[in-house]
Amino acid sequence: QVQLAESGGGSVQAGGSLRLSCSASGRAGSTYAMGWFRQAPGKEREFVSGISWDGGSTYYAAPVKGRFTISRDNGKNTVYLQMNSLNSDDTAVYYCVVKAFSPPDVWTASSIDYWGHGTQVTVAS
Repeated sequence: QVQLAESGGGSVQAGGSLRLSCSASGRAGSTYAMGWFRQAPGKEREFVSGISWDGGSTYYAAPVKGRFTISRDNGKNTVYLQMNSLNSDDTAVYYCVVKAFSPPDVWTASSIDYWGHGTQVTVAS
């Protein structure tokens, strides 16, 4: 089993920045890909960003590319999401995820093995 604990969510003005963190515990070794999904009110959960187990490959959804940066510290079993130039469309609950078995470039909801409880990000326009 893997437990994921997100932190860093909150409220920010449009154009501002936030950094999300997610610490993994349990059987989550540094060999798992980790990432982030989000779900806005009335919308389906969507992929935001992912990172390979060694940090060598990163993946971004089109709406966040160039504004968000994902990174990880395997010594701390932690993944980060630096979010810059936030806008109201980024308002959502952000979920940390672990992906253990699917191909590294596949980031669908069905490919995720473990989900965090989520952290709210609210961007005021």
